[in-house]
Amino acid sequence: MADLFIITGKGGVGKTSVAAAHAVSSAEEGRPTLLVSADMAHNLGDIFQVQAGGHVQEIAPGLSLLELDPYLLMREEYPNVNRAVASLSQSAGAAWDKVGDSYMIPGFENLFCLLKIRDLYRSGTYDRIIVDCAPTGETLSLLKLPELLTWYVEKFSPVGRMITRILTPAAKIRYRMDLPDGAAMDELGQLFRDLVELQDLLKDPETCRVRLVAIPERMVVEETRRSYMYLNLYGYPVDAVFFNRILPEDPGSSFMENWQRIQAGYLEELENVFADLVRIRIPWYPAEIRGLEAVRRLSGEIAGLLRQERPPAQTTADPAPDLFHLPVRTDSESYEKTADGYCLTIRIPGGEREEVQTALHGTDLDIRIRNFQRSIPLPGVLRGASVRSVRIRDGKMIVEFRKSESGERKSGG
Repeated sequence: MADLFIITGKGGVGKTSVAAAHAVSSAEEGRPTLLVSADMAHNLGDIFQVQAGGHVQEIAPGLSLLELDPYLLMREEYPNVNRAVASLSQSAGAAWDKVGDSYMIPGFENLFCLLKIRDLYRSGTYDRIIVDCAPTGETLSLLKLPELLTWYVEKFSPVGRMITRILTPAAKIRYRMDLPDGAAMDELGQLFRDLVELQDLLKDPETCRVRLVAIPERMVVEETRRSYMYLNLYGYPVDAVFFNRILPEDPGSSFMENWQRIQAGYLEELENVFADLVRIRIPWYPAEIRGLEAVRRLSGEIAGLLRQERPPAQTTADPAPDLFHLPVRTDSESYEKTADGYCLTIRIPGGEREEVQTALHGTDLDIRIRNFQRSIPLPGVLRGASVRSVRIRDGKMIVEFRKSESGERKSGG
């Protein structure tokens, strides 16, 4: 079952507390557990009231913490990766941030964090790794990076060596620019293999699960809904959502009763949006979660709430679920043969409320929703096909391809 759990949500909704509760529950099962912060605004140390940092620290039997520092990782663990990407991007005129004596492309901090998480998973030191991610916008940038970089490296690599061998002398003379050398190309090839492995790891529901944390407020409801849609667009397995800071039905004052009614309306909407996920309602605590004992109480509360819930796929005859073994849908993306072509179905729950654009570019299908775009390499059997229709129904985008005798590709939207 899943060994890697990614916890994310809008900033300020309590995702770090929920991630900490996961880690404590896992460690108390006797499973060696690592709680990793991939949020640059680290606060694992604040929650557990310890001094955490860029190196693994055990704070309780079977429970360790790590706050990822991408600049430290770049210098100490992945200097060759940075050099390879540097060679490629400098020749393309990319802007750089100077960090000490090294340089990093803005936005590539996520790459080093992901590679470190992959290495920790591969090491076999921990039975479970819980990742406290940055707010959802940054998390989506983090999770789409392996596929995006894989796409770029895959396009460049087949002809990269030949191009650099032929053009390097001319580039130096005419443009005063160095193209990647053979060693850099070797590093790019290894990076490509690492990214493919990383992508397989993160998208496999047997090894990784993504969990959302939300509170019943309008802006949070909308952001969480879209995050769930984007995660499905990229094919990440989401199995649960935690609704945090829920007021009791009788809060004890007219002011709080008004807030409780507002929350009830948003909770109803959240329940409908996430009807196919396990949904846990965490009550509003009178005091902030700080210290190991407070996190233990929260983990116990979540375990009790989970026993009261029945995941969508379960009945009362099924065994009660536990936090680390929840059902998940695996039908995020599929192809089906039709009479004159193929049909691609992608789950994008809530997509009916968004403007979804599609276009065929070369051998890729581009899907754009707001500021997020995914390029899907099409199988060889669809070479020369055109898009006949695109429709969104019941949380699914259905793209129909028609085989083209001329082999000419067209765009659809």
